Amino acid sequence: MRVLVTGATGFIGRAAVPALMAHGHTVRAAVRQGAAALFHPHVEIARHGDLGDDIDWDPIVGGCDAIVHLAGIAHAGPGIAEERYDRINHRVTAALATAAERTGAPRFILMSSIRAQTAPAADHVLSETDVPKPADAYGASKLAAEGALEACSLRYTVLRPVLVYGVGVKGNLAALARLAASPWPLPFGALTNRRSLLSRESLIGAIAFALATKATERETYIVADKSALSFREIVTALRHGLGRGPGLVAIPRGLLSAALHAVGKGDMLSRLDGELIADPSKLIAAGWTPTTDTAAALTALAKTMIPIDRK
Repeated sequence: MRVLVTGATGFIGRAAVPALMAHGHTVRAAVRQGAAALFHPHVEIARHGDLGDDIDWDPIVGGCDAIVHLAGIAHAGPGIAEERYDRINHRVTAALATAAERTGAPRFILMSSIRAQTAPAADHVLSETDVPKPADAYGASKLAAEGALEACSLRYTVLRPVLVYGVGVKGNLAALARLAASPWPLPFGALTNRRSLLSRESLIGAIAFALATKATERETYIVADKSALSFREIVTALRHGLGRGPGLVAIPRGLLSAALHAVGKGDMLSRLDGELIADPSKLIAAGWTPTTDTAAALTALAKTMIPIDRK
């Protein structure tokens, strides 16, 4: 199968391209003009402009059997206009789907987000049966992208991953690893709310599984590791990988939140500590296998992230 991968130079894309090749697919990597993409010589390269501009997708999609659409604004963040979320996450998806229908690429895997159905925290275990209630422009744009596929004739699969970790991860998880690398006690001992995470390897496995499995067509799936961890357990796993004991002190959440806001890290707590447990049972029942020991995976990841001076 010839597979077009958009967002091929991103955190997920740069690992997905060689993985899909290993599964026997021919891969065409869609990258922005001027992007320094280092791929295997057998990877086809298709260049395009900024996703905010009008792009002729037909020649990029033409000749492909499937699209794995990873490109877009990957996270909610300050300073991004609602219109830009809609333009890049929703309308680009719709344009790609239309191009796929015109050029005969019937299979489409959309990388959506758990935020298409929920706020950053939820008071119950999330499943695909929940009525989607995105809480911000990012989540709304992802849900609108899903709707664009539902309205077309393609054999699509929607994946809604939770927070993804892996080698090269950035953002809040990387910032947390830097904190974990500190030799000082950390004030996270009282944070017991649990959070579902997802290894990048498992997510790429879900992509490959969906491409190969007819039963996943025109279905939506939550993608998450099998077990959720508390914030306290996440920090402990990272510190273990960094060669340190837990070193956690129980500080009331209100005081901790105020302290993090004072140093410009106020969003870290709400993004990682708020309870958000997502149930991947539907995709597991279809035949996908997720990471089963998230703590061990985080410990192994931490060993690749921060050099530790043990003197």
